[in-house]
Amino acid sequence: MTSSLLMPRGRGRVVPVGAGAVAGGVEPTAILDWRHPYVGSLVRSIGTVGEGAGDMAALRLAHRRITAAVRPVYSVQDERPVSEVLRRGRGSCSQRLAVLEAVARASGVATRVRGLLVDGTFWYPRFPRLHRIVPDQVLLAWPEFRIEGLSPADHPTAPWLPVSELFGGLDELSEETSGGFTNSGTETLFEALSRTAIDWDGTTVCPAGGTTCDLSAYVLADLGHFDSRDQLFARHGQTLCGMARLLAEPVLGRRSAGV
Repeated sequence: MTSSLLMPRGRGRVVPVGAGAVAGGVEPTAILDWRHPYVGSLVRSIGTVGEGAGDMAALRLAHRRITAAVRPVYSVQDERPVSEVLRRGRGSCSQRLAVLEAVARASGVATRVRGLLVDGTFWYPRFPRLHRIVPDQVLLAWPEFRIEGLSPADHPTAPWLPVSELFGGLDELSEETSGGFTNSGTETLFEALSRTAIDWDGTTVCPAGGTTCDLSAYVLADLGHFDSRDQLFARHGQTLCGMARLLAEPVLGRRSAGV
């Protein structure tokens, strides 16, 4: 049993905006405040971003740096600025994905997000004794990066590269012997995307045995694409209502993932 009491009121399912109509951008936003010195320092530590494959290599390196520098916690403040996440040195999966977006924009790589409503049961393994307080829907901002030179044959969404394909195609990643994502233990979606397929659409050929990489059964609604995560949250709200975030953040915002 999941809870709908903690969710913002008035959230409805809308017709997704066509992906082709959403251009994304490189401008800083309230969340993606990449002009802040903290973000600038991270970008300088990664080095110069090239074009095409060079962009992807730099983003992979940024992912590794963020994994090492920002401790995974259960923070519920999705609109927290990236600079504040870096200052604290801890952040949720969503917040660390935002850091990666900010690095991309600071480097001249346009980003946008796809909005997904994910079934709260997806997070049951992390809260085995607290199912009743898990929201029945979790709003997920899934980033995409504009990488010039992508082959449409290999990347149907070219020139946009979903973050789930940053480390390889989904079919390629699904063949890894380390298994799929279980949403348990210390590994979050942010870490897992570097080693296994994270497939929200059910298009990947997953191994017959073991943990599946097809997560499409958990997707309740595809809200379409947005120029920024700021725009997504402004339209659909965050996963929890304001009062729930206020009460939960002091505890969950410090609790390490997997604990």
